[in-house]
Amino acid sequence: MIDVSRPERAEWLDLPDGRRLAWSEWGPPDGQPVLLCAGAAMSGSLGFGVDLLPRLGMRLLGVDRPGLGGSTAHSGRTLASWAVDCAHLVDRRGLTDPVAVGFSQGAPFAVALAGAGLVRALAVVAGQDDLAAQRDLLAPEVAALVDEVQRDPDAVERRFAGQATADGMWELVIGISAPHDRALYQRDDFAAAYRRCLAEGFRQGAAGYARDLRICLGPWPHPPERVGVPVDLWYGRRDASGVHPPDFGTALACRFPDARHHLLDDEGGSILWTRAGDILTTLRERTGWASAPGRLSGPGRAAGAGGARAAPPAPVPASASPPRAAARSVPDAG
Repeated sequence: MIDVSRPERAEWLDLPDGRRLAWSEWGPPDGQPVLLCAGAAMSGSLGFGVDLLPRLGMRLLGVDRPGLGGSTAHSGRTLASWAVDCAHLVDRRGLTDPVAVGFSQGAPFAVALAGAGLVRALAVVAGQDDLAAQRDLLAPEVAALVDEVQRDPDAVERRFAGQATADGMWELVIGISAPHDRALYQRDDFAAAYRRCLAEGFRQGAAGYARDLRICLGPWPHPPERVGVPVDLWYGRRDASGVHPPDFGTALACRFPDARHHLLDDEGGSILWTRAGDILTTLRERTGWASAPGRLSGPGRAAGAGGARAAPPAPVPASASPPRAAARSVPDAG
């Protein structure tokens, strides 16, 4: 059974410019921090793997992006400014060895954290690609939107700020999801949690989501080639969403210097919840936390893992240009 319990704690801090950064928490307060960059228009209040966190010794923080949920809007924000906001969170809350998870539209935001050297490892889960680099593979309507953002990003932002709603986003998610994913999303408890999360995302209006959309369809300031931490990319072949990579992350995985690509035949866009145990345990393995529990799969199959903590990796300088690497494809059972 997938646990979509409400957050155990609601936290915030005041940023130097007077804005507030808010987040939702689950798991032991002294656990390894997992910074969740949620999907489109979502607040951070819909967690994943929350029933596994005490056993894994992990602490999940679903951070609200500016203008969504409880975080103050920030006009003109960028992926780089998002990383600065999260750097204050990491520093002021003394987060040790944090890792990041980017789900769907949250992927570029999580990549920004990794590119800025804020996290020890990264999981991209059903994550949006650098769509401009994938333009020729995109559905026509998505390609047209990418082109429009390149021509007139202000106009795109204004349009979506004036028309997007929580109900409309829910209908879009259900409409573009495969039957495999809809069956989970429309389950009573999951639908209630997802729709609550979207309502929180639009609490301040649609401007926060519109800014996110503009940011995600534009250039990434931290190219994957310059990300100096280990990355795991998780995709399901049954994912039917037109805004997720049409190649299920294959090209994106090859752009990270140290990447493993998990492409599962029997999973879809809801893989964040259906494979939560594998995603979280792999992040622990990547950072070498002591006494890491056994590897879990979804609600809980196990195999072994462990190791002592390693020194944090040095961020790759912006001037460096590592060669393209062939991502290692990991054979996972579907």
